[in-house]
Amino acid sequence: MNVAKSYGDMVRRNLPDNPEKAGSQIRKGLRLESFRCKHFADKRMPKAYQYLNEMSIRLVADALEHPETYAWTNIFAPVELLRGFGLTSVSMECLASYLSGFYLEDYFIDTAENLGIASTLCSYHKNFIGAVEAGILPDPVFGVTTSMVCDGNVNTFRYLKEARNLDTYVLDIPREWSPAAEQYVVRQLKELITLLEKKTGRSYDEAALSEAIRRENESKKYYLEFLETRKTRAYPGTLTLALFMLFATHLDIGSEWVLNFFKMMNEEIKTFPVSDETRLFWVHLEPYAQPTLREYLNYNDKYSIFCDDFNLDYMEEMDADHPLEALARKMIRNIYNGDFTRKEEAIASYIKQFGCDAAVEFCHWGCRQSAGGANLLKERLREERVPMLILDGDAVDRRNCPDGQIRTRFEAFLELLKQGGENAL
Repeated sequence: MNVAKSYGDMVRRNLPDNPEKAGSQIRKGLRLESFRCKHFADKRMPKAYQYLNEMSIRLVADALEHPETYAWTNIFAPVELLRGFGLTSVSMECLASYLSGFYLEDYFIDTAENLGIASTLCSYHKNFIGAVEAGILPDPVFGVTTSMVCDGNVNTFRYLKEARNLDTYVLDIPREWSPAAEQYVVRQLKELITLLEKKTGRSYDEAALSEAIRRENESKKYYLEFLETRKTRAYPGTLTLALFMLFATHLDIGSEWVLNFFKMMNEEIKTFPVSDETRLFWVHLEPYAQPTLREYLNYNDKYSIFCDDFNLDYMEEMDADHPLEALARKMIRNIYNGDFTRKEEAIASYIKQFGCDAAVEFCHWGCRQSAGGANLLKERLREERVPMLILDGDAVDRRNCPDGQIRTRFEAFLELLKQGGENAL
């Protein structure tokens, strides 16, 4: 019996006529899942991942139950700054994923399209917009997004501003770093601080922000140490856990619990056995519900996702003594920002550094930067003699992710990797 789907069906029955009850059921479902993760976790799951799993769900459940404490963001927003004003950052990508976990994405995607939202828009955005319009999500205090990476973010947050009368701020991020570009973003961050002070009644605390950035630097250091050890040791995981890592590397980076998580993970991996599994570098999004990929990549001692580009999109040490400049530089120099060659070179470098056996890119429906650059990346990795598979599908909408095609291509790719040589390229 699929408990999540059965629970989602119960929520679905209240969606058209009683959105408040449906929203309450979703929040209760998150609480139950957090409890399950803490007390009845899969025994195959490492302790650090259990902690990450529980905290990630609890973070969102707390935010939805106390909307006066949360903000809608994208995953590239300066969450370190928002936390200093008592705001939890809950990204629209995160909420869309959780709604898909309840098997409700089709309802909300159809709701958005019936309102006139283009069918070609990223399904994360459509899922989120549909949920907002259905009335199941409490309005947050504020909305913050960036112009970088995703061409849908600005329009989605503009839509939210008009539809929900939501105060929002869009950070315009230059494509290339320069001292002038950095100061341009710093000026915007100062404008954002003024708005947040008025909105929350709190004052900006630069010392607290500096301390958060120090914790962020330390967290990244532990993560890189973990990955070095991971080169030769097993560390069981799943597609879902790879997505949950975004809470640690993005949505709550710089917090105490995230630092504790990375410390725990770095120590725990030293207790795991040496492994000769096939290690895949994942590009873009993990479709956690896709049956074939779950079969091959969830707790499989032969194949694993070693790491992915989203969780390594900015690993430079940040200047904690100049926190606003550090945040500006972090956004501008993100490997996803600017010319695509920045992402190409970063991925090629990571694969070489960590000794990954191959790369897989999942081109998510509606994501133009992913689909547009996939073959460019494949050509770049071919120069490095790194095999790469490109898969097409939908990381959110199960209706748009055919298992037969993915199974055929993924299994063929694994067979080529087994054979080695030129065939794999």
